[in-house]
Amino acid sequence: MNFEEKTLSEKTVFDGKVIKVAVEEVETPKGLKAQREIVHHVPAVAILALTDDHKMILEKQWRSPIHNTTLEIPAGKVDSRDSDDALHAAKRELNEETRFEAGTIKKISSFYTSIGVLDEFMTLYLATDLTPVKEKLPQDRDEQLVLEKVTLDEALKMIDAGEIEDAKTIMAIYYWQGMSNRG
Repeated sequence: MNFEEKTLSEKTVFDGKVIKVAVEEVETPKGLKAQREIVHHVPAVAILALTDDHKMILEKQWRSPIHNTTLEIPAGKVDSRDSDDALHAAKRELNEETRFEAGTIKKISSFYTSIGVLDEFMTLYLATDLTPVKEKLPQDRDEQLVLEKVTLDEALKMIDAGEIEDAKTIMAIYYWQGMSNRG
């Protein structure tokens, strides 16, 4: 069965610093014409940072799209400082946002964050053996972050209570839970 749509035209309606919004006219495999609104986003990274005392680092920050604060794992975009290297971006973001560096960092998974409208591709890393950084990288001047450290049980309860609603963070917590159950 053929699923591929044929793009007939594409028009950029917004071109910003982080995203580009395009409207495509497509022809479906059944020959129907349809419109697709697509948000193009640069690649991103997220980090499940676990301390030696078995706590994860969360960041409380304001998120304009939902007009509320959230609790999330450290994350950010892969940009020119990283030369398209997601691992470099993860290490940089960990430094900038938490002021820690990881003795061990490994890839957990890569995934699309909201595939219905957004092409953002994110890579999730596990960072352990954390130590304070020797050289602090500059933080994004428009970010205001407060760090919190929580246990796995606390994190799971925060999901159940609706205190953590961010998908990448929930995915990281469930990964941590699975990792803990394996021993």
